[in-house]
Amino acid sequence: MSDERERRMILVTGATGNVGGAVLEQLVEAGQQVRALVRDPARLGERGSLVEVVKGDLAKPETLDAAFAGVDRAFVVCAVGDIPALAGNAAAAARRAGVRHLVLLSSASAVDEHDYTIARWHREAEAKVKSSGLAWTMLQPGAFATNALMWVGSIKAQGAVYQATGDGKSAPIDQRDIAAVAVKALTSPGHEGKSYVLTGPEALSTAEQVAKISAAIGRPLRYVDVTEEALREGMEKAGLPEVFIRAITEIQALVRAGHGERPAPTVEQLLGRKARTFDEWLERYGRAFQ
Repeated sequence: MSDERERRMILVTGATGNVGGAVLEQLVEAGQQVRALVRDPARLGERGSLVEVVKGDLAKPETLDAAFAGVDRAFVVCAVGDIPALAGNAAAAARRAGVRHLVLLSSASAVDEHDYTIARWHREAEAKVKSSGLAWTMLQPGAFATNALMWVGSIKAQGAVYQATGDGKSAPIDQRDIAAVAVKALTSPGHEGKSYVLTGPEALSTAEQVAKISAAIGRPLRYVDVTEEALREGMEKAGLPEVFIRAITEIQALVRAGHGERPAPTVEQLLGRKARTFDEWLERYGRAFQ
C-alpha cells in the first residue's frame, strides 16, 4: 500500500459502541478506507471483515501509535471514565502520526451555561484536543435516543420507567444522525474549527418517551417520577461508582428544572434533511423493549 493510499485512511475509535459503530458502517457504505481501534476485536463481528482492525485502548497510550500510523482523519469516542485523559491520549497519538483532522464526539454539556460533572469532563476533553494543534471538529449531541435502552430491564420486569426528571424535556437524537454528521465532517472540507450542537427534532419529557415506547410495543407502560434520593439509592444498589451516580443525578436535576436541551436545527442544516424523530428511532430499535 502506498503512502498516498494510506493517507486516505480514516480511524474510528469506539467502533463497537452505538455511535462509533454507526460511523464505521456509514463510512464503509460510502466506500471510505477505514480502520477500527477496538479493545476486543471479536465484538466487531462481521464488520471486522470489512475494515482494518487494530487492537488497542485509548487508556493505554502505548497501544495507540500503531492505530494512528498512516491515518489522515480520525473519529474519537472516549468511554465514560477519565474522558479528558482519553481525549488527550488520542490527540497526542494523532499528532505524533501526522493526522490532519480529528473529529471528537463531545457533548452539548460542553457549551451549557451550568457547571456540572459531565460538562466539566467534556470541556476539559475539548480543551485537550484544541491545545494539540490538530485541526478539529467537535460534535456536541444532547440526550441520546439510546439512553432509553437503560430502561429495558424495568420495562420488561415491571412495565415501568423510574426517573427523576419530572416534566422536564430533552430532545433525544438518533445515533445514526450523529454518525451522519461525523461522516460529513470526516469526508468533506470546511468543518475544521467548528463545533456542532446536535439534537433530535422534538422536545420530549420522559413520560412522553415512555408513551411512545408503549405504543411501539403495544404494551401499557408507566412513568414513575421518583425523588433524587430514590434515584441515587437505585443506582447505589446497582453498584454504579459514585462519580457516575453524581453525574446522572446532576443531569436529571437539570432536566427536571427545565434546562434540558431544546431542538437545534444543526442536523438538518448539515445533512439537508430533518433529524430522525424518536418514533423513527423506535422503528429500528424498539424491539429491544419487547
